[in-house]
Amino acid sequence: MRRPAVGGHGKGVAMASDGKTRIVVLGGGFAGVHAARALRRRLGADAEVTLINATNHFVFQPFLPEVAGGLINASDAVSPLRALLPGVRVRVAEVHGVDFEAKTVTVVQGMKRRPIPEPYDHLAIALGLGADLSGVPGMADHAYPIKSLADAHRLRNRVITCLEHADVTQDRELKRRLLNFVVIGAGFSGIEVAGELRELIDGALRYYPRIDRAEVGVHVLEFAPRILNELPESLASYAQARLEARGVSIRCGVAAKSLHARRLRLSNGETIESETVVATIGAAPHALVAALPLPNDRGRIRVDRSLRVEGRDDVWALGDAALIPLKDAPRDRADWAPPTAQFAVREARLLGDNVAAALAGAPLKPFAYASKGSMASLGGRRAVATVFGLRLSGFAAWLLWKAFYLSFLPGVATRVRVLVNWLLAAVLPRNAVQIDQSAARAARTVHFNAGDQVFEPGMISRAFYVILTGAFELTIEENRARRTLRLGPGEHFGERVILGEGERTGSVRVLEDSTVLRIEREDFERFAQGFAPLRDYFDRHLATRLPEDAPGAEAVALRSAG
Repeated sequence: MRRPAVGGHGKGVAMASDGKTRIVVLGGGFAGVHAARALRRRLGADAEVTLINATNHFVFQPFLPEVAGGLINASDAVSPLRALLPGVRVRVAEVHGVDFEAKTVTVVQGMKRRPIPEPYDHLAIALGLGADLSGVPGMADHAYPIKSLADAHRLRNRVITCLEHADVTQDRELKRRLLNFVVIGAGFSGIEVAGELRELIDGALRYYPRIDRAEVGVHVLEFAPRILNELPESLASYAQARLEARGVSIRCGVAAKSLHARRLRLSNGETIESETVVATIGAAPHALVAALPLPNDRGRIRVDRSLRVEGRDDVWALGDAALIPLKDAPRDRADWAPPTAQFAVREARLLGDNVAAALAGAPLKPFAYASKGSMASLGGRRAVATVFGLRLSGFAAWLLWKAFYLSFLPGVATRVRVLVNWLLAAVLPRNAVQIDQSAARAARTVHFNAGDQVFEPGMISRAFYVILTGAFELTIEENRARRTLRLGPGEHFGERVILGEGERTGSVRVLEDSTVLRIEREDFERFAQGFAPLRDYFDRHLATRLPEDAPGAEAVALRSAG
């Protein structure tokens, strides 16, 4: 990722050509969606509110375990941003960088992948947290994360695949590995995933007569001394006892040391034979947030109590991306806002008020909010919760969990669909259908017609190409000179930018009807980095590409500017 430009403080407010203040919100999670909604309601037609997100939908994160467990449909855990945010301009794009001096956000979108500036007068950063599993060797390669809708859907398919194979295999060792499911992390997400997986498996076993329930193992590993550290110990003990009674094995005080394709090694020297390991750990700073030249504390942007970034009048941050003090002189962990949806919604409301106040020259309000409680679903119509100081467990807590999150869902239509699914699940078995999600091919054949423009200057590189048939014209502009080269079958292009620069400085045009083998950027990078002979080849190739006296190359000096 290109490092964002360091800009000024942006003291003034430069209006758009139509006289409206331009407010850009980065991120479409709880904080971003509610911030855009609050800004629209507070400012109305006097401001143009733009929300930029990589997808066109909002994901309701608390429902991902239920999607993985087959309790609700994947479509019911998401809502379209444009339907949620009437009057807000939604832009589906990747944020490539921020120039604080020019007051622009650089985004990449569309088929041409060209960087485009998005100007702003006020900027709200709500990009949340990223994921990083690199702390445990093999985790990033073999574990199943549960951070996105695709993750939840993939995990559900994986569990059903394991049941299908275990029902027919004659290999006892393979069957044991297939029926061992491990969840790493015993926070809210880990406990809820374990409970839902146990529920899914138990309900599906009626269709797999050669699998005995006693052969299935669902294991939860937690490095801390107990599970659910966010809840009182009495509720954590209830949750553990309830899960263990349903066949979930819980081990505390142990961590994952390394993960391989067929086994998990633990910090105490033991191993667990398993081919399905779910990682609910690994929260990390968002890559862009970590790269921005803003006051930063362990990957979170430092803001004052008004949510304004320290030292800037036109940049705000909220949600998981921000470090928000609850007191004027915070001292310990309890003096900072936790990264939860409950707090993000309240922060968003305050942001709307404070941006409106800043535009009017009025005083800003400090953020002050006390948590109303926490809760976790255990599956099997049981949950644990603390609400306004009261401790609840069992069926009553489960009903409260359902009601609370149903009220948090954005949009009446989504609430109705989820409620109907819950009611049906009370009388009907869970859906154990395996829906194939074919992974995108790392390499595929692409056909071009003569005259097509494959790349233009400034486009972001996404693939490496090997020419199978036809001919292409490669033009490179560097050092104030233009060089062109005709490429034919067996030759390639795209590696120069992937292995070196971040943007294309030249172009590729199709000279005749052609066919290429396209290899996606991430796969090409892994192969080139992991296979030394290939990397050596490209190092030599890049060093000699288009020398001044190369056959077929034409160097044309460019005129100097001015």
